Amino acid sequence: MLLTLHARIGRWLQTGGHVEDDDASFPAAALREATEESGLTGLQLPGPPLLLSRHEVSCGGLPTLHLDVQYLVLAPVAAPPAVSAESEDVAWFPWRQLPDVDASVQALVGAAARRLGWSPELDRRHGPSA
Repeated sequence: MLLTLHARIGRWLQTGGHVEDDDASFPAAALREATEESGLTGLQLPGPPLLLSRHEVSCGGLPTLHLDVQYLVLAPVAAPPAVSAESEDVAWFPWRQLPDVDASVQALVGAAARRLGWSPELDRRHGPSA
């Protein structure tokens, strides 16, 4: 799994961002954001969204409603990522050996595991279980 150490939030998260006016669709926005934040090219979306989420996030100190549309994005094998201006680090992790991540990332990893036919059980201390 590719995760980014978000510079502002200080946590390991999936790549992502906001839909821009020139994005033709949610999938196009997801691919653009994943490419921008990872430095990877040749990314693919193999299907419909994995998860839909509605939650509040503090933006500029004010609570703002966010509607997340989260996709599984596939990258070319062994592609080295690049750190963007929004990140302190970007790194690949074995899906069963994630760094300390929150419940939202664990849910996304579980959904990706189910989509890929992997066992989605999660060990809360070490990410997905062996």
